[in-house]
Amino acid sequence: MWDERYAAEHYIYGIQPNTFLEQNFTQIPKGKVLCLADGEGRNSVFLAKQGYKVTAIDSSAVGIEKAKKLAQDNSVQVNYVHADLATYPLGSEQWDGIVSIFCHLPEKIRIELHAQVVHGLKGTGTLLLEAYTPEQLKHGTGGPPVVELTMSADILKKELAGLQFSLLQELEREVVEGSHHTGLGAVVQAIARK
Repeated sequence: MWDERYAAEHYIYGIQPNTFLEQNFTQIPKGKVLCLADGEGRNSVFLAKQGYKVTAIDSSAVGIEKAKKLAQDNSVQVNYVHADLATYPLGSEQWDGIVSIFCHLPEKIRIELHAQVVHGLKGTGTLLLEAYTPEQLKHGTGGPPVVELTMSADILKKELAGLQFSLLQELEREVVEGSHHTGLGAVVQAIARK
């Protein structure tokens, strides 16, 4: 599915970073950052340009090829990994930051991934996350087609119980990111530390 979507000539989510990430990346300590479900590379490339050492994971080989081109065009190095987040080990206390932008997964996989996120962050590590909430289905401006793939503040509090939230909010905001995320969006945003 994602290979087909990313096969478009253009970058379907654009080449500019996610707004929430752009406004808050300084909350992430300088060092090693892991970008989950990074797609075509807009967020990993942005972080690499800010001086982070970035590893980005995505299940789409087509998306990764576009991301590599974007990194090359911006003269930055990113370690791109073609892997399934259901089976990819995040390691233990490896990451200064983990970035999850619109990484929507089935509940069972998401719960296991979030447990790995807590385990994978270093002692001072920070998670920065934005995802669509169930309310997004009313808007039809992008995101998953079913409630089960969305997230909420309550879900994140429960699944990321090992982290301390400095920000956790649900809101509606204009999401203008390429051709596939455009219009009013219902999102949950989180910044949390180990």
